[in-house]
Amino acid sequence: MEKKKAVLNWSGGKDSAHALYKVLQSDEYEIVALLTTTNSHTQLSTMHNIPLELLRAQSESIGIPVEVVGLRPKGNMEDYSAQMAAVAKRYKEMGVTHFIYGDIFLHDIRKYREEQLQPFGIEVVEPLWGPSSEEVMEAYLQTGLKTLIVTTEENGLGMDAIGKIIDRNFIDQLPAHCDPNGEQGEYHTFCFDGPIFHHPVDFELGTPRRESHDIPLEDGSVHTYTYCFAALQAPHRD
Repeated sequence: MEKKKAVLNWSGGKDSAHALYKVLQSDEYEIVALLTTTNSHTQLSTMHNIPLELLRAQSESIGIPVEVVGLRPKGNMEDYSAQMAAVAKRYKEMGVTHFIYGDIFLHDIRKYREEQLQPFGIEVVEPLWGPSSEEVMEAYLQTGLKTLIVTTEENGLGMDAIGKIIDRNFIDQLPAHCDPNGEQGEYHTFCFDGPIFHHPVDFELGTPRRESHDIPLEDGSVHTYTYCFAALQAPHRD
């Protein structure tokens, strides 16, 4: 049976790596590209803040080309939607019929993706969808994938969690209110090794930093969110 052509939306972190692992095991899809978004000014991936050089290193080790969509700094959702619609249209013309994501249970995000892709006749695939977050984490721990935490909320897991490896010990020590997969934004990760890679991705961790953003809320007020970021970078070569 001919495989379905698909694009896997790649954050560089745990959930997209887990989704890719499951898809490659199924042998149902031909993954033509890893699609990721970056800040066009900083060249860092959205939220995870993974440098473009490391995203390309992941792609090289996996053996699937990465396509980077550079987003305008402080661009709005209309900007994002317009750019992603252009990408979807181009892939549809190339015969792609499915976009694959690593969402777990965020129904509003899945609905948004489906509404954006429906006009192009592209179907949303969610390999991690269905089981509880705890069950998804249990399955992840069995994959052999290796990831570390690169982003947290300062008022949540904070600076102490930056650089920690996602393993059984880390999950067992999470606060009771924290989703084990970080599905509510508690943490974001960088995947650097495991069965989807031909070789580990080399990286270095510098001194973590804090960064604050003022976010308008629906009631018209503005809330300041402070995040902790790893100083993730490709290794220096002599």
